[in-house]
Amino acid sequence: MNSPSQQPFLSHLYELRDRLLKAIGAVLVIFIALVYFAQDIYQFIAAPLIAEMPEGASMIATDVASPFFVPIKLTIVVSAALAVPFILHQVWAFIAPGLYKHERKLAAPLLIMSSLLFYAGAAFAFYVVFPLAFHFLTAIAPEGVTIATDIGSYLDFVLKLFFAFGLAFEVPIFIIVMCWTGITTPQSLSAKRPYIIVGAFVFGMLLTPPDVFSQTLLALPMWFLFEVGLVVAKLYRPEDPEPEEEES
Repeated sequence: MNSPSQQPFLSHLYELRDRLLKAIGAVLVIFIALVYFAQDIYQFIAAPLIAEMPEGASMIATDVASPFFVPIKLTIVVSAALAVPFILHQVWAFIAPGLYKHERKLAAPLLIMSSLLFYAGAAFAFYVVFPLAFHFLTAIAPEGVTIATDIGSYLDFVLKLFFAFGLAFEVPIFIIVMCWTGITTPQSLSAKRPYIIVGAFVFGMLLTPPDVFSQTLLALPMWFLFEVGLVVAKLYRPEDPEPEEEES
């Protein structure tokens, strides 16, 4: 038999398992709904590169199974991205009972904003960065070189950029959480602003194509969002944690 001390741990473990299964189930349901359109989804994601390719050039598949598996892989990623609100709801339902009232007031908006900011970063990459980056990369191709990008390599490239820009747009959330938990203070981060700006440009250099436009288009939003996070962190003052009154 389980001891009394083990029962709460096991109940939390069972709840975590159930919520993970619900999250996976949500991704699976969305995937089943989208898989019929897998080829169309890939065509939509490939459009920024295709628009910049020379006339007569096309994308290629160097692996026999790529035309089938690459769109399926993209559809799985899209399904997971669309399920993020439901996944975050499951995370919230799991952690909320262990939070104080003032922590719940901050955690719920942060979970919502983190998903919205990630979507905003991915949209910024697709509609702003991709056209500029692909125009640059196709324009510098040496004379006599035919551009024929492999569909699998292209997918890996764009997913990397989607993740990079989605993560970069989470900067305000990171700032607020670090200040909220006492890891740092807005005043300390303000004093380190020059180093953070340099770090944003280094981050942009490492995660974007080797052109100044893409690097700047990642670094400048990070800098702006850093300032936004500082403003919010200065306005918010965490309350002293007080246990909630036990219900009689």
